[in-house]
Formats: sequence, C-alpha cells, structure tokens
Amino acid sequence: MSSRETAAVTQLLALLEARYALRVLWALRDGHPQTFRLLQDSVGGITPNTLNTRIKELREAGLLDHGGEGYQLTALGTELVRRMAELQGFALRWSVGQARRK
Repeated sequence: MSSRETAAVTQLLALLEARYALRVLWALRDGHPQTFRLLQDSVGGITPNTLNTRIKELREAGLLDHGGEGYQLTALGTELVRRMAELQGFALRWSVGQARRK
C-alpha cells in the first residue's frame, strides 16, 4: 500500500472511530431519510450533543446530508455502507465462535 493510500485509510478510520459514527451510518443504511429524533432513537443511547457532532463530521466528510425529509446517506455514504454490509455475515460467524470459546 502506498503512503497516499495508507493516509487515506488512516483518515477514514479516524472519522469512523469517533463514538457512534458507524452507528449513525448504519442506522441510515436502508436509504430512508430520518429526522434528528428518529435518527437518535435508531442509534440508541446517543446524546443530542454527540449526534449533532457526528452529523456535522459526517456531512463535512461527504457521507451524510440533510434533505427535506431528514438525514440520509449521500452516494458516497451509501457506497461505504454497502461495502460495510459484509460485516453482518462476518459478525455473525465471529459471535458464534466467541460463544463457543466460553
């Protein structure tokens, strides 16, 4: 991996490592816009202040936008979530393996 690619991955991971960032993206994966309150409920456990911060960061990153009906993923955000969808199958296999270890 080139240093440019490494820097890009590092930058994306730093954005996604922020508390609740992945949950916000995941909550919007179905493509339906959500109001602030609905998004807060969908994410669960997030304070309004933290949600405002994550929304701002994700909007600045070009992954999230606000339309007339609420917050939704941009085309770039949709592509990221589509690529993350493989995590569902992996997470299930991983959790089953974890349960067997206990």
